[in-house]
Amino acid sequence: MKLLHHPMPTLLDERAGLIAGFTATVVLSILMIAKSSAGLMPQLDPIADIAHLARLPEGTFQALWFGWIGHFALGTIVWGTIYAAMHADLPGLPVVRGLIFGALAWLAMMIVFMPMAGHGLFALSLGLRAVVATLVLHLVYGAVLGVAYARAAHE
Repeated sequence: MKLLHHPMPTLLDERAGLIAGFTATVVLSILMIAKSSAGLMPQLDPIADIAHLARLPEGTFQALWFGWIGHFALGTIVWGTIYAAMHADLPGLPVVRGLIFGALAWLAMMIVFMPMAGHGLFALSLGLRAVVATLVLHLVYGAVLGVAYARAAHE
């Protein structure tokens, strides 16, 4: 008797995760640039924080490019892949799944990244407006991520 091998369907669509992560990171980046151009909350600068963590001299061309590359790598590769792995376990429509994921990514940023960048737990040294702004930005990122993932994965 010959056993037929039927591959198990995978719930992880890495390609869709990368496409969605990149798309959401582009939208987030546009909002970050608009915030910066408007002169709002200059103390909130995740690009400079990424460069600072790499111990690059502040305000240099190298630090700026490293910060943006790090930002896109995190948003596209890290968060996009993690979302692809988690999305099936999140409840609701794609936009709701994305909002939940965006809130979780924000929580990770507030507990891990912000203290490492020298801003303290929940970035409280930057003020409450910065904490709320980062939450809003992450929710936008998540909403775009959820919808873009569903489209890229043909869900």
